[in-house]
Amino acid sequence: MVRILIVYSTVDGHTREICNRLRGTIEQQAHQVTLVSVADAADADLERFDKIVVGASIRYGKHRPAVVEFMNRNAPLLNRKPGAFFSVNVVARKPAKNRPETNPYVRKLLRTIAWRPTQAAVFAGKIDYPRYGALDRMIIRVIMWLTGGPTDPKSVVEFTDWRQVEAFGSVIARM
Repeated sequence: MVRILIVYSTVDGHTREICNRLRGTIEQQAHQVTLVSVADAADADLERFDKIVVGASIRYGKHRPAVVEFMNRNAPLLNRKPGAFFSVNVVARKPAKNRPETNPYVRKLLRTIAWRPTQAAVFAGKIDYPRYGALDRMIIRVIMWLTGGPTDPKSVVEFTDWRQVEAFGSVIARM
């Protein structure tokens, strides 16, 4: 049995949902998956895992500093093991920006970190206006208006392609 660690960074919980779907897909292939937030990953014994996956969401054009710090701090170990990275962002709802090589946030991140993951993916995220505070709701609505996205402040729009998530889970299981 292969032991796989999935470390995630999430703002509103959607990246954790994607991690849970990945875990289900990977566990169906007889592997053991441990899921941990980046905040709790500092205490994890990374050596005991055969593969390490890192998933991170984007907020206002950036991955959270803690996930970047985790990847850079652990780059020597991460580079010795099969590993995968995925990003969750609403820009990926657009076909021209839904692959690691075409998504501006993923391209920028992969250029700036010391880790070179074996596999990478990008998943479209979710807009959940009712869940946001007033300032976030206003800023995200402006961004969506500028980029042709949903702006109804009462709407919840999930762009995630769950088949793509499950396919990536199978890729992780096979690497």
